[in-house]
Amino acid sequence: MSVLLVGISHRTAPVPVLEKVAVTDTDRPKLIDKLLASSHISEAMVVSTCNRVEIYAVVDAFHGALTEVGELLADHSGLDLADLHKHAYVRYSEAAAEHLFAVASGLDSMVIGEQQILGQIRAAYAASDAQQAAGRTLHELAQQALRVGKRVHSETGIDSAGASVVSVALDRAAGIAGSGGLAGRNAVVVGAGSMGGLAVAHLTRAGIDHITIVNRTRERAEHLADTARSHGVDSTALELSELPEAMAQADVLVTCTGAVGAVVTLADTHRALAQPGRDAERTLVICDLGLPRDVEPAVSGLPGVAVLDMESLQRDPAAGAAASDADAAQKIVTNELANYLAGQRLAKVTPTVTALRQRAAEVVEAELMRLDSRLPGLDDPQRDEVARTVRRVVDKLLHAPTVRIKQLVSAPGGDSYAAALRELFELSPGTVEAVAKPTDLGAADLAAFGIVDGFIDGQDPRLRHFVADDDHGKESQA
Repeated sequence: MSVLLVGISHRTAPVPVLEKVAVTDTDRPKLIDKLLASSHISEAMVVSTCNRVEIYAVVDAFHGALTEVGELLADHSGLDLADLHKHAYVRYSEAAAEHLFAVASGLDSMVIGEQQILGQIRAAYAASDAQQAAGRTLHELAQQALRVGKRVHSETGIDSAGASVVSVALDRAAGIAGSGGLAGRNAVVVGAGSMGGLAVAHLTRAGIDHITIVNRTRERAEHLADTARSHGVDSTALELSELPEAMAQADVLVTCTGAVGAVVTLADTHRALAQPGRDAERTLVICDLGLPRDVEPAVSGLPGVAVLDMESLQRDPAAGAAASDADAAQKIVTNELANYLAGQRLAKVTPTVTALRQRAAEVVEAELMRLDSRLPGLDDPQRDEVARTVRRVVDKLLHAPTVRIKQLVSAPGGDSYAAALRELFELSPGTVEAVAKPTDLGAADLAAFGIVDGFIDGQDPRLRHFVADDDHGKESQA
């Protein structure tokens, strides 16, 4: 079984195509169910961000699974399959793992080095796991990707380009606002999820005077408003129906709700700009970070309004990181990929070695029983000494092949050595499969392969519990 990746991102498709392909939190469970119903797919995970949709599937046949995933994406998006193929990219096996590690590191982000993608990968894995769609293969891949991403952010300066799309958008907004930037001005944040939280954090650091949180449910808006107030910023919570009144006093508006239809309409914007007391010379900067868009396209044509959307932010020079930091991050990804692949090859051969040791143990026990029948006069001490001697001989004979195959399988193409071992010692596939589960492997066999408590040596066991508990709402992504 291998991992197939089919994706569409800001690198391969324009925003209108990304809008059609976008997978909401409501869509994701249904899409995963359809993937698992496919004949060639046994595990599935959907990573959906503001500017990418990627399906990771564990498959038994490349071409058959690719056809099934392509048809599902076409049906979901309403795009013709031929049009979808123009913008999609496909990665398989090792290339799929390398891509996910690069994504988790922020190397494939619109804003190079942004960290929010880590939270979105956690959320994608958690959603898949909740549907029992993430088996051992996707679990290990996702956890290793999160580990790689954390290492890149902690060991390189790749974060220097900006923490997220939010920071780039608000930097642009500050420039449009004029002298003093956003300090002392009023802001509206539409949506109280993860993106809303990021916007509030950035606005607070920018010295904003007042933030109005607008959300479909007032309770969540109040929670985020309390957070803003705890950082010394005056804040108000409103429901979505009160948005025009909030916009009337705003200098900057940030929205990313994940809604299917427009949240900021032309009519609402007209009403806001026409409110008594609104200075006609005052520019309203709208940062539309939604995918699909939260703002009606016609709004950008209004006088006194500047709209920054994902399409314009893609062209921002601040979306790049220093070349040296990107190179350092790529080296980490390359090294971690090599370690991951070596661990995967090692895990594949471990059941074969375990089956070999079990076969040897069975032969020893059979011969000891034969010895008992031929020499019934042996007393217990004598019999125990003979048994220890025979077992020592077998262990010594198997030690060198066990250590050597561990070295050989770590290299590319190492799977062939496991096949040779099965052939030489007449180990049937059924015998190997019977010991393939981690709980069936003996401690001695695991230790011989550098595996402790079910983990390849060098991997942090805590990663198994590295699952998101943060908001699963829409976040800034790449």
